[in-house]
Amino acid sequence: MTIENKIRWGIIGPGTIARAFAEGITHSQTGKLVAIATRNPDKPGLSEAFPGARIVAGYEALLGDPEIDAVYIAVPHTGHAEWAIKSIRAGKHVLVEKPIALSAYDADVVFYEAGKAKVFAGEAYMYRLHPQTAKLVELVKSGVIGDVRIIRSSFGFNMGGFKPEHRLFNNDTAGGGILDVGGYPVSMVRLIAGAVEGKDFLEPKTVAGVAHLGQSGVDEWASAVLKFDNGIVAEVSCSIMAQQDNTLRIIGSEGRIEVKDFWFASGRQGGVGRIEIFRGNERETIELEERRYLYSFEVDAAGAAIREGRTEFAWPGMSAADSLGNLRVLDQWRASVGLEYGVEKAAKRLTNLAGGTVRAGRNVPKRQIPGLAKPVSVVSLGFEFFPNFAAASLTMDAFYEAGGNVFDTAYVYGAGKTEKIFGDWHTSRRLPREDFILIGKGAHSPLCYPDVIARQLDQSLDRLKTDYVDVYFMHRDNPDVPVGEFVDAMDAEVKRGRIRGIFGGSNWSRERMDEAIAYARKNGKAVPGALSNNFSLAEMLDPIWAGCVAASDDDWKRWLMERQIPNFAWSSQGRGFFTSRAGRDKRDDEELVRVWYSERNFQRRDRAIELAEKLGRHPIHVALAYVIAQPFPVIPLIGPRTVGELEDSLSALDIQLSPGQVAWLENGS
Repeated sequence: MTIENKIRWGIIGPGTIARAFAEGITHSQTGKLVAIATRNPDKPGLSEAFPGARIVAGYEALLGDPEIDAVYIAVPHTGHAEWAIKSIRAGKHVLVEKPIALSAYDADVVFYEAGKAKVFAGEAYMYRLHPQTAKLVELVKSGVIGDVRIIRSSFGFNMGGFKPEHRLFNNDTAGGGILDVGGYPVSMVRLIAGAVEGKDFLEPKTVAGVAHLGQSGVDEWASAVLKFDNGIVAEVSCSIMAQQDNTLRIIGSEGRIEVKDFWFASGRQGGVGRIEIFRGNERETIELEERRYLYSFEVDAAGAAIREGRTEFAWPGMSAADSLGNLRVLDQWRASVGLEYGVEKAAKRLTNLAGGTVRAGRNVPKRQIPGLAKPVSVVSLGFEFFPNFAAASLTMDAFYEAGGNVFDTAYVYGAGKTEKIFGDWHTSRRLPREDFILIGKGAHSPLCYPDVIARQLDQSLDRLKTDYVDVYFMHRDNPDVPVGEFVDAMDAEVKRGRIRGIFGGSNWSRERMDEAIAYARKNGKAVPGALSNNFSLAEMLDPIWAGCVAASDDDWKRWLMERQIPNFAWSSQGRGFFTSRAGRDKRDDEELVRVWYSERNFQRRDRAIELAEKLGRHPIHVALAYVIAQPFPVIPLIGPRTVGELEDSLSALDIQLSPGQVAWLENGS
């Protein structure tokens, strides 16, 4: 695009903030307002509020308009991520009113989608692009108030009373102060803390919040304390039912800086901004006159990024990493006060993030496993790291929509949270039970006894909202108990119909598995037919956790080859050993060093790097392909924390390693 060919903007949602942004487009150097999308095109006053813009009936119609280059999303918070993703998939650049999504997990998907599509995505913190903000950073860096010690920032107003019809008091529209205005003070204190270190922003090491939750369950006033590694303590507060002084105070060893209503800078339509500096009895006022409209700065910053082919804002705009960090603080603040929105719970979050029905895909290859009637995806998804249903559902949706159908749960994961999340997920998506393979595990140490299995399975099935699991593993072994007692307990669950596929041991030795198989055959019991031990190109030298067993050495591989027992392998990609986190000269990660560091493993890693370069892939892709390419059935359990990590792992599934390549990765010959 050239300056003559201005970026053509469309706006989704014709509310108050949309009018302010439209004003910014009109007074920008790079933008032109073309259309406004609304679900109520007959609403009076639209033409007057957005002069010169076409009024488009329906958001989808705007996304299909070839005359629109970029979309500004100004719908209520709960629609931000959905319409951002839909816009991106329509090939549009997007600027999303803050917050860009309800959580950092949701926002990560938005930025990931934008990166894949090679379009711009930004979060509309307009003040960050204003010259006053740059001046403030300059003053902090200059040391005018000495060493920064404390930052205080607030954004609060009083709605005057409870208004049940207003979005700010509606839990289902993510009302309250934290998401609506709390992001402003948080983004500012992170910016200032970073400026002290010469960085674009800095993440706090701790966040502790408090709040008053009103009768509708939203935060009506809230505060948080952020502690940074450089010693800075920040106090932030927000409110919708308390008028605050809304002054930024940066307190240093030799003075302080104050800015009133920093997010308005010199005013919506230009004017004079003021930064006050106090040192002892001295007071200095720096006035910054700016004739340009406040919202024009973000229009032109987005325009510059689009023209230069960038997918995010340049500093001091909010980059993707900056926006994600800001939302992580808001996530922690909300978690501190127990604030979860109705739309984040399974009862109301019934679709994927883009608002679509979750349907089974076909991209993930499948294989037949003896004892399981349905073909299973060649990888299984574990999701024990997620804090809540909303976060976990992103990855589960994406895995299922890609064609994955094996899910790994356990009684002890998150004290039952993982099982409950899965139960909520498959029921909220209304998935046919026969469409997925469910792995359950029980009897973890110290409760590793046969009589525990039935009791724990009672609870697991209730949380999983199903009558049975397809695969069941003893999560640990207890050699002090005769193996036959464990086989009897699991055989009883097979006969009850609560295990309807295969079962076996997780972290069991070859000897105990053989003994269990022999006992079952001799006594007419269901025969153990599965294993869940570690298996990886990198051999585990020391157990990651107590009681862990690896099955990667030569003796294990011979055993697996002879018996052809499927191994649902955990930590199959070496827990970061095949990424840049590891290296012969990198010894700061205690677990990596203890568990994986040996010259034999590093030689395998070297060969994985070499092969990855030839294939145009990454070493971790080769490590996963190695596991799948074994001459005995191995189903890797993967635990991605983002949709991007999931898709990166799934991208390795098209690598077909030959037996020669597998042998070369192992032995170099």
